[in-house]
Formats: sequence, structure tokens, C-alpha cells
Amino acid sequence: MLYLWIKALHIVSVVCWFAGLFYLPRLFVYHAQSQDSISHERFVTMERKLYRGIMGPAMIATFIFGIWLLSLNPGFMSQGWMHAKLTLIVLLTGYHHMCGAQLKRFARGENTRSHVYYRWFNEVPVLILLGIVILVVVKPF
Repeated sequence: MLYLWIKALHIVSVVCWFAGLFYLPRLFVYHAQSQDSISHERFVTMERKLYRGIMGPAMIATFIFGIWLLSLNPGFMSQGWMHAKLTLIVLLTGYHHMCGAQLKRFARGENTRSHVYYRWFNEVPVLILLGIVILVVVKPF
């Protein structure tokens, strides 16, 4: 029964983390298009609150509950799909930190990229999510 509670909390934290990973780059699109200082300040505030208040805690909760699940099922670590999933999680964590670095560039007024770049950048977590879900559900290897 404990395992199911941990799994449920893991799923909820993953959903919250991905919500932020989908929304923050979308804010970057709009921020890159903004021209006035009022919009700039509004986006800086929104981005910071999303990153620190939702994405960071959700990522940490995802790690805690995921590691806890693995400790209860250590046999998963011998399966190829889990190694592939963990690789995608490492990439996703890197993406998360890239978002944080970009957030700081925007806050300093140092963004040099266009809204088109961020539209493409916004697709990265979709591809990673697709891979993770397929690995966990299908377990192809």
C-alpha cells in the first residue's frame, strides 16, 4: 500500500514539474516578443515565481519519490528501459537548469534569442516526456 502512495505522489510531482517545463519556455516566447519595460518586469516576476515556486520543488519531489520507488523495487535497476529513462531524466534536469540560466539572462536584460528559438526550445520537454512514458509503459527492453 505504501508503494502505491509513493507512486501516486511521484506521478503528481512529475505532472507539476512538466507543467512548469511546458509553461516557462512559453513565457520566454512572449517575453522575447515584449517591447516595453512593464511587460519585461511582469515576465521576469512570472518566470521567477514559476521556476522557484513550482518547478524547483516539483523537480525535487519527483527525485525524492522516484528514488524511494527505486529503493522499494531495486530490480528495476537491472532493466534496460530504466537506464534509458534515467538518461532522459538527466537530460530533462539539464533542460530545467538551462531554463533557469535563461531566466537569469532575461532578468538582466541580456536575452539575445528570438521568440522563434523559444518556440523550438519549448518542444524539447515534449519529446523527453514521450520517451519516458513509452519506456515506462511499454518497457521495450
